[in-house]
Amino acid sequence: MGSTTSCCVSASPKFRRNAHSRLESDQQESDLSREETGCNLQHISDRENIDDLNIEYNPSEQGKASTIFLSRSQNEVQEKRKGFFINNHGPVRRKYSSCSTIFLDENTVSRPSLKYTIKCVALAIYYHIKNRDKNVGMLLEIFDEKLHPLSKSEVPLDYNQHDPDQKQIYRFVRTLFSAAQLTAECAIVTLVYLERLLTYAELDICPGNWKRIVLGAILLASKVWDDQAVWNVDYCQILKDITVEDMNELERQFLELLQFNINVPSSVYAKYYFDLRSLSESNNLSFPLEPLNREKAQKLEAISRLCEDKYKDIRRAARKRSASMDNLCGRRWVPAILS
Repeated sequence: MGSTTSCCVSASPKFRRNAHSRLESDQQESDLSREETGCNLQHISDRENIDDLNIEYNPSEQGKASTIFLSRSQNEVQEKRKGFFINNHGPVRRKYSSCSTIFLDENTVSRPSLKYTIKCVALAIYYHIKNRDKNVGMLLEIFDEKLHPLSKSEVPLDYNQHDPDQKQIYRFVRTLFSAAQLTAECAIVTLVYLERLLTYAELDICPGNWKRIVLGAILLASKVWDDQAVWNVDYCQILKDITVEDMNELERQFLELLQFNINVPSSVYAKYYFDLRSLSESNNLSFPLEPLNREKAQKLEAISRLCEDKYKDIRRAARKRSASMDNLCGRRWVPAILS
C-alpha cells in the first residue's frame, strides 16, 4: 500500500508510442525529475493520460469515443447539406407526429432494420475509403486482392487506384448477408471489427483491400454474434472462386491483428448504432416513417407492460428493508462500565 513499486498497467505498444509522442512536450520536467531521482517507473498521471488517448484512438472499445467513420464524413456531409439546401430552396420536408397521427420507424437499437443498416454500413465504409489517409499506404498481403483475388477474373493493374462507389460496396455486403442469412446486428458488429482492425494494425482501407477486409470482418462477426454461425466452407459457396484454406488464413490473421479482442461492449454497440443513424440522416438516408396503427399500438402497450412488471419485480427484490424502533423495544442497552 502506497509503495512506488506497485503494479503499473501499461497500454499496448502502439498506444505507448502515441502517448509518448503526444505527451513528450508536456512531460519534460516530470521526466527530468524522475531521472534525477533514479526512478523510471510510470507515474499515475501518465497512466490517466494514456487512458484518455486510448479513448481517442479506440472508438471500437470505448463508448465515449467518437467513431472514425462519422468523423471522416463530417466535411463532405456539410457540403452536401449546403448543396441540397440551395438546389431545393429550403430544408427537406419531414413527417412530424401530430395529435391524430404518430409516425414511427420500426428500427430500434435492439431490433435494427436489416436493409437500412446494411446501407448505412456500406456508406460508412465508403467514407472510410474516400477520406482515407493517403500517406499510410500500407497494404497487408492477406488483404491484397491482387495476391488473393476473390474471383478468377483478372485483376486490373490499377486496381488500387479507383475508389468504389457506395452502390458497389452495398451490393457486395448485401450479397454476403443475403446468402448467409445474417442479421442486422451482425452488420453493426462488422463495422466495429473493421474500425478496430484499422486502429490495431495501423493500416487504412483502400480500393485494393476493402473487399477482403470487409469479408474478414463479416466472417468474424457472424461467428461471434450469431448462435448458428456460418462455416468458412459456406462462404466458398457464395464466393465460388475462393478456397477454404484462404478463408481460414484470412480469419486467423484477422484475429491476430485484433489481438484476439473480439469483445463488443453494449455501450460500443449502441454508439455505433446511433452514429449510423446520424450518418443516414446527414446523407438523406433516413429510415422510413410509418403511421402508428391500432395493431402496432397494442404491441407497444403489451411490451411496455411486460417491461414495467419486470422492473417492478427487480426493484422489489432490491429494496432494502429498514428496521423500525418498534422492533428494538425488546433489546436492552447496557452501558460499558469504565474502570
